[in-house]
Amino acid sequence: MIETATLLDILRFIIGVLVLSYASYTDIKTRTASGLLWIIMSLIGLILLLIQYLTIGFENIMALIFIPIMIGFVYLLFQMRLLFGGADAKAIMAITILLPLQPKIYQIPIWGQSFMPASWTVFVNSLIIFLFIPIFLLIYNLTQRNIKLPHALLGYKMKIQKAKEKFVWPLEKIQDRKTKLIIRPKEFDTQEEYKEFEKQGITEIWVTPKIPFMIPLLLGFICTFIFGDILYTIMSLFI
Repeated sequence: MIETATLLDILRFIIGVLVLSYASYTDIKTRTASGLLWIIMSLIGLILLLIQYLTIGFENIMALIFIPIMIGFVYLLFQMRLLFGGADAKAIMAITILLPLQPKIYQIPIWGQSFMPASWTVFVNSLIIFLFIPIFLLIYNLTQRNIKLPHALLGYKMKIQKAKEKFVWPLEKIQDRKTKLIIRPKEFDTQEEYKEFEKQGITEIWVTPKIPFMIPLLLGFICTFIFGDILYTIMSLFI
């Protein structure tokens, strides 16, 4: 028979993966994620917390104080524009309610539990995964034999006509009739820049994908359940 604590964490995992997967899908397709998703996730999280309180309780109920602290911290990051977008901030806040404590399902997470709140672990795991994107881009470019640094770490080559229809930023800009590397400057009209490339007879340029943070957030959520706190595990090897 499945223990109540294990069952609740399994439900948290299923709900989190389903909601974040759908949000990632819509974010890829339209670069938007419905706010209703985070309301649903938060409400289910509150229901599961209430069930846990009424059945098995909490080993340390004071740990729940991290819920408002984490929500406030995420809100502060968003206001300071250190967080990627409104949907990402709402997603992390909802995860804070859905998964306030470190999960434990039989023998996972493999690397054990961290002393930090689970939502913090999800956030940090997501950031670490996000930092691996340049490596994946480099590997892809190596397979395409497009080895130009630092371009190969930031994006890939694409036909201009195709780039106009995709969620990408040009990595190049024409200045003084020369093509120069440029990484998302403050004032950058991509459509005008595409036209300038076409005037110069250039049909293919380096672009960088607009990767939604929702995808690393989904992977970070899954990693929290399966592996645990990646940063805490790495640090524990040296402490």
